[in-house]
Amino acid sequence: MSLTIVAISDTHGRHRELTVPPGDLLLFAGDLSNHGFPEDITDFNDWLGSLPHPHKVMICGNHDFHFERDPADARRRITHATYLQDSGVEVCGLRIWGSPWQPRFFDWAFNLDRGPEIAAKWALIPDDTDVLITHGPPAGILDKTSRGEATGCVDLLWRLQELKPQLHLFGHIHEAAGVVQTPDTLFVNASIGIGNRVGRGPVVLTWEGQRFTAR
Repeated sequence: MSLTIVAISDTHGRHRELTVPPGDLLLFAGDLSNHGFPEDITDFNDWLGSLPHPHKVMICGNHDFHFERDPADARRRITHATYLQDSGVEVCGLRIWGSPWQPRFFDWAFNLDRGPEIAAKWALIPDDTDVLITHGPPAGILDKTSRGEATGCVDLLWRLQELKPQLHLFGHIHEAAGVVQTPDTLFVNASIGIGNRVGRGPVVLTWEGQRFTAR
C-alpha cells in the first residue's frame, strides 16, 4: 500500500496562507498559534476541516498555551484531527505517537528540564512506534538556530537510537527546516516559517509499506 503524507509544523496563525497538497494523511507538529488563545485553536480546527485529507493527526507546541492551561477545553476544540499528547493512534497501519515537550525554552508552554524529567516523557514512547511526532528536534539533527546553537534534546536522541522509528517529524527551530535520511529513520523538520512569514510549503512524503521517502 502506498500513502501520501503531508507534513507541516509551526504555522503560527498563518495556516490560511498555505497551499496544502492533497494526500492520505496530514501530520502537524505543533505551534498552530503565536500565543495559544482559545479562538486560535477554533480557527485552526475550522481550517483543518476545510482540507481534504481523510486522516489528520496533530500535536501542539511551545506557543500553544491553552493546551497546557486548560487541556480539556483545548481538546474539545479539535474536532477535525486526532490530537496526541503522550498518546498514540494507528492510521492506515502506521503506529503514530505524539508528544509536545521540549527542553526548557524561556517561559513557553510544555517545557521540561533536560535529564530525568524530559527523559521520562520519551520513555513513554512505545517500542513499536512507526511515526514519532514531537515539537522539538533531537540533538544534532536539524536543530541549529540562525546563531549556530544546537538546541535539540539529547535524551530524545538516545531514545530514538533505541526505537528506530521509520519517521520522526518535528519543527520548533524554523531555520533548521529540512530532511535528513539515516539508515533507520527519515527525520523531517517541517517548519514553514521564516521569521514572521510563511517561507516554505508543506513537506510531502511517500510511504510504500517499508520506508518513507521525501518528494
